[in-house]
Amino acid sequence: MVRVTVNGECKEYRTPVTYEQLAAEHQKEYDHKIVLAVANNKIKELYKNVAKDVTVTFLTVKDRIGHDTYVRSACMLLIKAISDVAGSPEAGKVSIEFSIGKGTFCMPKGSLAEKVLSEGTDGYKQIDPAFVEKVRERMLELVREDLPVMKQAYPTDEAIELFESQGMDDKVRLFRYRRGSYINVYCLDGYYDYNYGYMVPRTGYLEYLDLVPYENGMMLMLPDRDEPERIPEFAPKEKLFATLLRTNDWGTKMKIETVADLNDMICEGDLAELILVQEALQERRIGEIAGEIARRGNVKFVMIAGPSSSGKTTFSHRLSIQLKTHGLRPHPIAVDDYFVDRHKTPKDEDGNYNFECLEAIDVERFNQDMRDLLAGKRVEMPRFNFKTGLREYKGDYLKLEKDDILVIEGIHGLNDALSHSLPLESKFKIYISALTSLNVDDHNRIATTDGRLLRRLVRDARTRGTSATHTLRMWNSVRRGEEENIFPFQESADAMFNSALIYELAVLKQFAEPLLYGIERDEPEYFEAKRLLKFLEYFLGVSSENLPNNSILREFVGGSCFRV
Repeated sequence: MVRVTVNGECKEYRTPVTYEQLAAEHQKEYDHKIVLAVANNKIKELYKNVAKDVTVTFLTVKDRIGHDTYVRSACMLLIKAISDVAGSPEAGKVSIEFSIGKGTFCMPKGSLAEKVLSEGTDGYKQIDPAFVEKVRERMLELVREDLPVMKQAYPTDEAIELFESQGMDDKVRLFRYRRGSYINVYCLDGYYDYNYGYMVPRTGYLEYLDLVPYENGMMLMLPDRDEPERIPEFAPKEKLFATLLRTNDWGTKMKIETVADLNDMICEGDLAELILVQEALQERRIGEIAGEIARRGNVKFVMIAGPSSSGKTTFSHRLSIQLKTHGLRPHPIAVDDYFVDRHKTPKDEDGNYNFECLEAIDVERFNQDMRDLLAGKRVEMPRFNFKTGLREYKGDYLKLEKDDILVIEGIHGLNDALSHSLPLESKFKIYISALTSLNVDDHNRIATTDGRLLRRLVRDARTRGTSATHTLRMWNSVRRGEEENIFPFQESADAMFNSALIYELAVLKQFAEPLLYGIERDEPEYFEAKRLLKFLEYFLGVSSENLPNNSILREFVGGSCFRV
């Protein structure tokens, strides 16, 4: 017998009893589907037996960890379905690539790509819609069959043999860098895979999904955390997709598509050259953007926006240097200097100051100053004092001459409501984000949000003395602000810039790990810290000494030649 306490109620159960059975008893107490249990402050997959007396809570698809579990499990379902339609795992090779809007882009590889891709009318590869529909139907069939997703720990050598037999060379190479003696392998109806994180116990849990053809791949559409029972419609974002595809193509050409590829390069002593090549690639792209601005001739306002820890400040400095090579005189403007005084700042639903919303900015003052500058007037520029919470004026005057140009950085830069009174032709809008192209392996993608979160952890600890606990605690609020104020305006940008560096997680590792280890087990952020630590284990760590002093990564690890 075991004693189980749930929501203050204690019951005895005759063993064996699974966490899934407990979840079924208590599902009515939750608004959304339970997918994981927390037993004595440890996350448990639902298939597991209760081994001792425990206090249990549950995580649903609305919780971040629960939602990630749903997405991860749906990806395995997709790969299994592709394998079934193609005839075998080796014939059904596919790569889980990146997120676009509410969808996850997946691309066929190898012999499968040859079979299901063809030249479209625009000269680019297009996937066969009939193939996508067959895969979709197979996914839904597997959901209806409610098959178990079984987990087993294999000795590393046996796991390597297993994946070799399935033609999964990416996993075989990844496991070379695993320190552990065992590998957790999941099995779905005879299909074996390695998954970075927790999984649902059965396919019947994955009832909300869709699959649509898109360009040279397919979009897996899954519910958002905010609406876990609704499948969103796919809304193409062509500029963002092109940027991500360009980054992926470069990674393919450099033969760095997975963490194992990067680790191999580090072991072979080729990292220094890789750093120089990618930094040169970014500089070339910044130069291209500067050239486009100069060629327009009538641009006076360069509006830069992007999510947290994208490297906006360093990018604006490097762009300014490139603009100077075209004979222009850039002047930096921070939208944050137009914050309303602290007591006027709106509050969110939790009663905290909402610095992310447009109403936190004195929009009319900003527009008046920009119009005056455009008209050739001399304007005293504000500086916001973050300690006092007040906007101050200290005699910083600015007047625009013929070749002067303003480089304006702020999260609302792409939203025309911020600059509503300025002529459209006077604005050039740039979206910047850290869009990693690196995968753990073909089936386990690295979320761009994880890269940005690690950047922020390191930077905030170094420059603001902020604990990792605090940064993790605030991250959901930061992400909500991005979803509301930045991402909806991505496609309005005149140019996009990807600030991610393919090697950066190997550098960030040495700075982030000590911060994450400092989070105690009894803190709510412990689970997220543990996940990130496990994630960083895949990477070989490297020193930051070879980073150029103008690198975007210097904004986070220190040593930048710019004031960042």
